[in-house]
Amino acid sequence: MTFTRPVSVVMTVFNEADNIETVLRTLLAQTRPPDEIVIVDGGSTDGTSGVIEQLAQDTASLGPTRLTYLVRPGANISQGRNAAIAAATHELIAVTDAGVRLNSDWLENLTAPFSRDGKATGVEVVAGFFRADPDPASPFQVAMGATVLPVEDEIEPEKFLPSSRSVAFTRRAWQAAGGYPEWLDYCEDLIFDLDLKEKGFAFAWQPSALALFAPRRSLKAFWLQYYRYARGDGKANLFLKRHLLRYFTYGVAAPVGLVGAWRFPWLGVLVVGAGLAYLRQPYRRLFIYETGFKKLPLAGKIAAVGWVPVIRATGDFAKMAGYPPGRAWRKRNSGKITG
Repeated sequence: MTFTRPVSVVMTVFNEADNIETVLRTLLAQTRPPDEIVIVDGGSTDGTSGVIEQLAQDTASLGPTRLTYLVRPGANISQGRNAAIAAATHELIAVTDAGVRLNSDWLENLTAPFSRDGKATGVEVVAGFFRADPDPASPFQVAMGATVLPVEDEIEPEKFLPSSRSVAFTRRAWQAAGGYPEWLDYCEDLIFDLDLKEKGFAFAWQPSALALFAPRRSLKAFWLQYYRYARGDGKANLFLKRHLLRYFTYGVAAPVGLVGAWRFPWLGVLVVGAGLAYLRQPYRRLFIYETGFKKLPLAGKIAAVGWVPVIRATGDFAKMAGYPPGRAWRKRNSGKITG
């Protein structure tokens, strides 16, 4: 049965002039079009507003969809999302990001679990999924997607915390969870997910609600992204054991193994074996699931294979650099933390 309850799609933007039209065009081409789109701009200076306003004037493209564009200079992602949800007029809220390309049935699939045979199911949160765009620009981006993004068969649905690239929830759930945490600039969607779970809201796993996005184009951009993620982990007090294990691995186990290998060659074999085991999952994704890899010429395939360990190590060192500043911030700002 066709899903009939109205739904608002919200997103935040900041300097997205080069990609905002893509996500909006794919939203307007959905098999189940959104009833409204609410965009909050954190103060773009690159012409983002012009792209959105031009689209808003194109009533033929918008069709029955209402487009609301709000500018909130200086708003972080959480503040922007909360402002967009507050301005939305419907009970069902779907969230995505600039920089993605949505499958044509994304919203139809994302909203389907809320209703069956015309009746509400009791589901309050639907977790969509995300993948690397199958047509990235370079072997580096192909390797990046395989290294950092899980594939569906790695997901345990009952434990999965959805990214706000592809998630939907009721306004009631958003209100009960206290909205997105406005004191947090990164990892805000994870804290929001955890708050929703703590409140006992029913989640549904919907991997067919796909958002596709292009991975970072350079190591510098990737470093900054993962530094910020880890700093957000520190601010939010997330994944302490995981971060401590990373420090131990790179600071103790690997150096001891490499130094010891000069005297005990078997230690070197263990280190190499451990390194290969650590890279097993990225290479499995690359060779089996990454459609972009299959499209590369031979030289590109070789380059992508070589990029995987470089990207993995870069991400780990970025996390190790970012986590302590986040913990220090948390200690200094404990009075600002509300969750």
